Amino acid sequence: MKLFPFLLRNSRGIMILAIIAGLISGASNTGLLAVITAALGNYHSRTTLLWVFLGLCLLAPLSRIASEVLLVQLGQKAVFDLRMKLSRQILSVPLRQLEELGSHRLTAALIDDVVAISNAIVIVPILFINAGVVIGCLIYLCWLSWTAFLAVFAFLVLGIATYQLPIIAATRSFRHAREQEDSLFRHFNALVEGIKELKIHSRREEKFLNDVLQSTATSFRHHNVKAMAIYSAASSWGQLLVFLVIAVLVFFMTGITAGNSLALTGFALTILYMMTPLQVIMNNLPNLGRASVALDKIETLGLSLKAQVRDAVTTGEDQKQSFQRLELIDVRHSYYVEGEPNNFTLGPLNLTFNRGEVVFIVGGNGSGKTTLGKLLIGLYSPESGEIRLNGQPITDENRNLYRQYFSVVFADVYLFETLLGLDSPELETRARSYLKRLQLDQRVQINGNRFSTTKLSHGQRKRLALLTAYLEDRPIYLFDEWAADQDPLFKEIFYLQLLPELKARGKTVFVISHDDHYYFVADRIIKLDYGKVECERQELDVAALRELSP
Repeated sequence: MKLFPFLLRNSRGIMILAIIAGLISGASNTGLLAVITAALGNYHSRTTLLWVFLGLCLLAPLSRIASEVLLVQLGQKAVFDLRMKLSRQILSVPLRQLEELGSHRLTAALIDDVVAISNAIVIVPILFINAGVVIGCLIYLCWLSWTAFLAVFAFLVLGIATYQLPIIAATRSFRHAREQEDSLFRHFNALVEGIKELKIHSRREEKFLNDVLQSTATSFRHHNVKAMAIYSAASSWGQLLVFLVIAVLVFFMTGITAGNSLALTGFALTILYMMTPLQVIMNNLPNLGRASVALDKIETLGLSLKAQVRDAVTTGEDQKQSFQRLELIDVRHSYYVEGEPNNFTLGPLNLTFNRGEVVFIVGGNGSGKTTLGKLLIGLYSPESGEIRLNGQPITDENRNLYRQYFSVVFADVYLFETLLGLDSPELETRARSYLKRLQLDQRVQINGNRFSTTKLSHGQRKRLALLTAYLEDRPIYLFDEWAADQDPLFKEIFYLQLLPELKARGKTVFVISHDDHYYFVADRIIKLDYGKVECERQELDVAALRELSP
């Protein structure tokens, strides 16, 4: 089980104290049984037994509370740390790796796997307390009779050994179920994101439900049911062994306790008393199995539980004034494209960009425009070649700092409800001014740094994202198909007003665009074709520029 090493890594001292307290609580419960048994046959020391009984009555709940509180604190801290480390790790992992993993796997890790671990941690105090009861019962049995104890212990070893075989099979089924759950999350994403396409095509909807979603859900259910059935059978086998032990003691080993019926009664009562804690332990083992599989899954995703130290982020005027030149030297980047026999390769690229330039990046779909944009802003790392900022090579050590030079509006824009990371004293005033200019003031209000709503049309969402980029006021901007969802009025405002204003402020602007009517706004145009720079032109007349239209 990986759960206990995981908890020990978070706080060894608290874990050990909690275990000790749980064992004491369990042993105290067994002590109560021993005192009661002794009191039934000993009438001369009842006062002493009474005081021992009262002491154990006090010790058992106090130690139980201590164990549960300590482990609850440890468990919640461990889950909190795990969630935060996973989130930091996701932000630290290269974007290309995250895209290859798929959002459904990340979602499953953050939600389902962490929940499985959290559920298992909740039962850890119960396990240790019941383990304490079992251990205490075994010690008491040993005190009553060594010979009878050895018989019980032999059956216990047999039970543990035979219990492990089905547990291995059950864990294997849990692993298969967890693999199916990844696919299930992917299908749920498709259900939510493709709901319109499914609703307008009944056969597609039927095929998706029956052949895709239902088949995966059925497989997921099958493996979970199989695992739980195996656990149930193993638990019943353990319960049967307990009754066999009692039968052996009562019917075949009465000579050992001849003349001492109280010892035999104590044996029978103790073994029966052990049944409940043993049953509790066995019933909760499936949760431990799921937690172990969840921890395995998190690790196999490449999301290490150890937080990585991130580069220091530098912001402020020094950064804004420092940019002068950006260079791509023999830069190449390739990746697998589904359905294509060969990897898509962008490059080699040898390009230089200067402060205050407006550069259009054009080309057909799949030509590499967005990939070039992600390379420029540091979301992708070159597989070969070098990117230099003001002559300084960009490496893994300073790539995060390099990204802070860019403000970006992506084609698949995501809007946060607040202006996170922006805390200028004039923020609200400036935001209201931009809202009015972008004709969003009738739909969106701002209070402090919070937008009243982000439930807007795609074009309006891009305008709100543009507002955020303006407020960031960084030296380099990239707009990926920003004008594609805008009406003619806002296209004209974007190309003829906003871009020239950014250029006048000394900003370098990259625009990924298909709008050939506005190519004349650019200082330079870079046309890509299947990952290669087909041509690079500047200072051309409007007619020549339109020839570059894909």
